[in-house]
Amino acid sequence: MDIVFIEGLKIDTTIGYYDWEKTIKQPLIFDLQMGCDIRLAAAGDELHKTVNYADVAADIELIAQEKVVDLLETLAENMAQRLMQKYAISWLRLKINKPQAVANAQGVGVIIERGSKG
Repeated sequence: MDIVFIEGLKIDTTIGYYDWEKTIKQPLIFDLQMGCDIRLAAAGDELHKTVNYADVAADIELIAQEKVVDLLETLAENMAQRLMQKYAISWLRLKINKPQAVANAQGVGVIIERGSKG
């Protein structure tokens, strides 16, 4: 399996359980690995035959902005389902880091894996 990845994608969005969090934007940092087969794209040097990370990054931002949710877990699950369906990704690993959530911590968040890596 080949992996196309995005690391350190920073998006400011509204997310959080507490009332005060629903009134502000907070940074989230996304790391995403997507399992796919890049051989067809490589053979013909054709972008449309692989997962276009620029399109995926734009979709991550769109999903993060379109609906306010309380939990990173909810955002991660929604994002994984939509990306896997849209891009026919067989496996993904998504990390969402909320760097300002806990004082004295560089970041907190969730990591999920969905699909089959084999």
